[in-house]
Amino acid sequence: MIASRSIRRVLVPALGASFACAALALLPATSHASASHAAAGKATVSHANVRFGHIGGVAKASTAAAHGFNINGYNWSGAAKTGSGFTSVKSSWTEPSVTCNSTNDLMAPWVGIDGYGSSSVEQTGVATDCSSGAPVYQAWYEMYPSPPVYYSLSSYPVSAGDHFNATVSRSGSTYTLTLNNSTRGWTKTTTKSSNNANSSAEIIIESPTGAYPRFGTVNFSNSTINGTTLSNWSPTLMDASNSGGYEDHTSAVSGGSFSISYLRE
Repeated sequence: MIASRSIRRVLVPALGASFACAALALLPATSHASASHAAAGKATVSHANVRFGHIGGVAKASTAAAHGFNINGYNWSGAAKTGSGFTSVKSSWTEPSVTCNSTNDLMAPWVGIDGYGSSSVEQTGVATDCSSGAPVYQAWYEMYPSPPVYYSLSSYPVSAGDHFNATVSRSGSTYTLTLNNSTRGWTKTTTKSSNNANSSAEIIIESPTGAYPRFGTVNFSNSTINGTTLSNWSPTLMDASNSGGYEDHTSAVSGGSFSISYLRE
């Protein structure tokens, strides 16, 4: 997302970690891949070189678990399934209207293959950037190690309240990343070739800066992995955290539906 930031800060309660965008090992535990934001067309968002995609799956303290939290996703919240040979993941959501807490706030709902325990990422979604002082929404895709590509707002406009359908699919080494804004009637499909791990599938809300705007609740629906409803896969559920405590909470999965709710900054 265009402009000045060249590092991504991930706020980890126990470790307080931060790292440069090119890093592939955020934590010693299972981690996620990431890549730097770059704009396509006339992008207007301004967290340049801030990368989506990298976390560690470390269990929360027992007090958190006792209160019904999921494992600590650090800057990720949502659902992930690990294994091998993943060929598709899809989900739908309505883009939330957010309230910015600070100009450091940045978040994105996305779907993708890889990233949870592998060094590749194939993902697409919508980013919300508060660096201008007000939320700016923009669609994007990422194929690590190439930087994320942002779609032109003039050709692919996005607003709060728009309904999205996102799919990442694979045939051999060819990936097809499709994002549909059914509210505004546009679909963007990108096809890329890469030899990647295909070892996880995810439906996530992420803040690369570790700072979420207040987004209320995002409801994901019609979620599938390899064409089968999400609940059949018993995915790992994660809650995002920050230095002050747990920030987001992911609900249980029912069929192809689950929700992620903002708790507190």
